[in-house]
Amino acid sequence: MGSEGQVAECRIGFIGAGGVAARHARMLGEFDDVRLVSVTDLNTEQAGAFADEHGMRTVPGVDQLIDSGLDAVYVCVPPFAHGPAEEAVAAAGLALFVEKPIGLDAEVAERIAGVLRESGVITAVGHHWRYSPVVDCARQALAERRVRLAMGAWLDKVPPVPWWARRTRSGGQVIEQAIHVLDLARLLVGEVVEVSAVADASPPDAPGADVDGATVVNLRFAGGAVGSLAATCLLAWKHRAGLEVYADGLAVTMTEDSVEIRDRSGPAVRGFDPDAAKRAADRAFVDAVLGRGDDVRSPYQDALRTHRLACAVTRSIDLGGPVRLTEDRDARR
Repeated sequence: MGSEGQVAECRIGFIGAGGVAARHARMLGEFDDVRLVSVTDLNTEQAGAFADEHGMRTVPGVDQLIDSGLDAVYVCVPPFAHGPAEEAVAAAGLALFVEKPIGLDAEVAERIAGVLRESGVITAVGHHWRYSPVVDCARQALAERRVRLAMGAWLDKVPPVPWWARRTRSGGQVIEQAIHVLDLARLLVGEVVEVSAVADASPPDAPGADVDGATVVNLRFAGGAVGSLAATCLLAWKHRAGLEVYADGLAVTMTEDSVEIRDRSGPAVRGFDPDAAKRAADRAFVDAVLGRGDDVRSPYQDALRTHRLACAVTRSIDLGGPVRLTEDRDARR
């Protein structure tokens, strides 16, 4: 510890050694105040390759990971595997970065949120779009204007992991992928109070697939704006993912790497490195753990609100009618 309560190095472990974990490890490895210490994964071969690539050691389980001398843990597991890992890390008093989605359904995420709230540990969730210069540009353009319409889309393929196409493993496309767009809509437009969703239940062409092939959602925001989300996983490529927002006399179109801002004078388009937002999210978390900053833009309790919204979409599909989102439980505490 330094004279002001700061530590010089952030020691990090990983629960999960898949592709998203590898991206985080690669970016964290660029920081000279980070040491990647240990990793655990049920796939021991994958964990071994991950450890070798990033100069870490493998451990057999979460308990051994916690005992390996860490300041923070990245939980990068599939949606169905959330719960015990977060609870164990919180009980140990370690900072926690959880990749989205934070659960298969709302029940597990609500339980974890309660544990984290009681523990008081630093948390962050991987809604990295919040750190994008695209979003900064959009917020500046929309300052002092009220958004009236928001239209989101995630038009893509089935990712190359065996669990994704099974709803009992991924939660479906809205929870696993399009949740990024819902989070962005919350950030720029406000809280959603009602959703009404329908789906084409014909699954994509993937082994064991039972997720909906296409989904359309209507959204009503607390401030009076209306919106929509369209999602499909029936393509063989990533066609488009982003959000359009409309205010009086202004149209803003965002993707992960570009923003177009258009008013009566015409369009202005800017492009950005999509990795910049991902790197900034990791940097902000490390700085918070080291006591050098306070720029975590998606702590677990806020990410829970986005997760509730995504779960309300799937519930609306199952019920065949609109679902109202109740008053935020955290606000009543």
